[in-house]
Amino acid sequence: MGTALVIENYPSADLRRLGDWFTEAGLGLKLVRAHAGDPLPENLDGFAALVVLGGDQRAYADATGTPGAPWFPALEGLLRKAVRHHLPTLGVCLGAQLLAQAHGGLVERSTAGPEIGPGLVARRDAADTDPLFKWVPLLPDVVQWHSDEITELPIGAVLLAASTRYPHQAFRLGDRAWGVQFHIECDAAMIEGWVRNDAVLIAELGYEPEAVVAATVDVLADVEEAWQPLAARFAALALGELPDADIPVPGPARTLPLLGQ
Repeated sequence: MGTALVIENYPSADLRRLGDWFTEAGLGLKLVRAHAGDPLPENLDGFAALVVLGGDQRAYADATGTPGAPWFPALEGLLRKAVRHHLPTLGVCLGAQLLAQAHGGLVERSTAGPEIGPGLVARRDAADTDPLFKWVPLLPDVVQWHSDEITELPIGAVLLAASTRYPHQAFRLGDRAWGVQFHIECDAAMIEGWVRNDAVLIAELGYEPEAVVAATVDVLADVEEAWQPLAARFAALALGELPDADIPVPGPARTLPLLGQ
């Protein structure tokens, strides 16, 4: 069985249903709770995939140059190694922001304000040839919970999903790394915990906590229907069992000219 290295950045942002989906698909999991002091490995040798989860921290350094968390520079280094060595990689919310930033993208406090609760994203045309996103519905349900956003994607990144207020909702780097700004892993207990933890923010937005919980929990079945197959495909990719894993190269095939012509 292949094993994915899972980096947990925040105690209330764990794998939840995503972990169940990976396990059901045969992918083993090695959890590193960086927020609790677990050391990050120096390299990715022996791992079949890398998964970086969300958190309440900012991805970018503050005005003094202090990173959002002490382990973020090392984590960005792991993300660069993963992309360079074509290791299947998935970043969720903060994880997606760190993936983008590690490769020259820009993450900032969103001028559109926080995005909290259930939402829809729109699949882009580039998803049609993506090994993971080609089977995602055109307007899949997601759970949003962020105040920062990726304002500039890295050079060469492929945009796979967007929304009106936040254009960079999902992207691919190279042929094996994906980032999603939204959450697909949540269950009801996770949402209830986030509402309690972010009570001040929710009050500032004028939302009723019970309404946020009810509306979000109401879409969890649709989130699972849209994203559990993607998790299974990611696991199959990590295990070397995905039959259509190669990404077509755009443009006409190049051939050498015949001699004398």
